[in-house]
Amino acid sequence: MVKVILIVVVLAIAGVLIFAATKPDTFRVQRSATIKAPPERIFALVNDLGSWRSWSPYETKDPNMRRTFGNVTAGKGAVYEWDGDKNVGQGRMEIMESTPPSRVGIKLDFFKPFEAHNTAEFTMEPQGDATNVTWTIFGPMPYVSKLMTLFFDMDRMIGADFEVGLAKLKTVAEQ
Repeated sequence: MVKVILIVVVLAIAGVLIFAATKPDTFRVQRSATIKAPPERIFALVNDLGSWRSWSPYETKDPNMRRTFGNVTAGKGAVYEWDGDKNVGQGRMEIMESTPPSRVGIKLDFFKPFEAHNTAEFTMEPQGDATNVTWTIFGPMPYVSKLMTLFFDMDRMIGADFEVGLAKLKTVAEQ
């Protein structure tokens, strides 16, 4: 009987591991919001990493987080590094593309609690007297991440943060 239970457990674990391997090799999480402000105003808040404290949802997750900025805080080449608790981890972002007033592309590197190298993008599209803002993150999905997605919904977790951030960005930009 113990042998049968052991075989069933091993087969179940093997099944989970094999199923994880069939998951996509990349991920993408995206959220959008309409903000009643011109794209130039929103672009300025996203393109200047020093302005993120006013709207980024990650800025409030660890009040003691250490922040370091490069010599440039806005536009292409701007760098922001953080080191915080388990809620924010440790990482670095660098603006790789800055196209006023419509797009900001960011290289996003996480070091703790796990290593990941992704891309974040913000696009601003005018719509009459408002702007449609889209926040996207995408990147490779290594096997360990595939395994984690069997137990955690990454789109829901990251997407919820993006929704909070876009709501804060809306509040700041519409003032």
